[in-house]
Amino acid sequence: MLSAADIVACEDTRVTRKLLSAHGLDRSLVPYHDHNAERVRPQLIERMKSGESVALVSDAGTPLISDPGYKLVREAAAESLAVTALPGASAPLAGLVVSGLPSDRFLYAGFLPAKSAARRKVLDQLAAVPATLVFLESARRLAAALSDMAERLGPRPAAVTRELTKLFEEVRRGPVDQLAAHYRGEGPPKGEIVVVVGPPEPTVTGEAALDAQLAAALETASLRDAVAQVAAATGLPRRQVYARALALSQATPAAP
Repeated sequence: MLSAADIVACEDTRVTRKLLSAHGLDRSLVPYHDHNAERVRPQLIERMKSGESVALVSDAGTPLISDPGYKLVREAAAESLAVTALPGASAPLAGLVVSGLPSDRFLYAGFLPAKSAARRKVLDQLAAVPATLVFLESARRLAAALSDMAERLGPRPAAVTRELTKLFEEVRRGPVDQLAAHYRGEGPPKGEIVVVVGPPEPTVTGEAALDAQLAAALETASLRDAVAQVAAATGLPRRQVYARALALSQATPAAP
């Protein structure tokens, strides 16, 4: 496919030039990344409309996964230009495969926010999703992110995968809270990291049991945090848990 392309759009021309040189190819390289995509994309579309073929490659992994490539595909499709894909390495999918967690239904969530408060908010939104969750994470934020996952998602099985398909590939499996404790003690690992977290356990929670869990959580946490904890533990929709928690808090008489 690269040998037939008139133009190769890539994240870093230095990286892609090494790939082409290894295969004896000499092609016109055009940088295409987050910082210049808005400017370069119309130029690539015009060149395709004039009959040239454009190959989009990424420095690592599969194009369009956590990069701006989807916008180029979207605009090419809008212009009725042919788009095809050559499947390649994908860290999120490789991490899912080696995690040993259910793969029949999964959600790829990309990178979580860097700040804990924002990260917890996103995890609260994902807590009730009935699927395995797949994240990318930086090494320096790994322990903090796992701690937030343990708090917001509950004691689910998980896997931390590192440097997949490379020389120092590593997979560490266990409950998410134990993984958080491990990386707090060991410090940040090296390399690219994918975190895979199992789906919530299906549970049938009666109203009395739900009330008891909420009452216990409300003794030490705010209404919002208590709802997040109980929703993660029970697998119930957050909206349902919040409505019940609100009713309980309003029915509880104020201390004299």
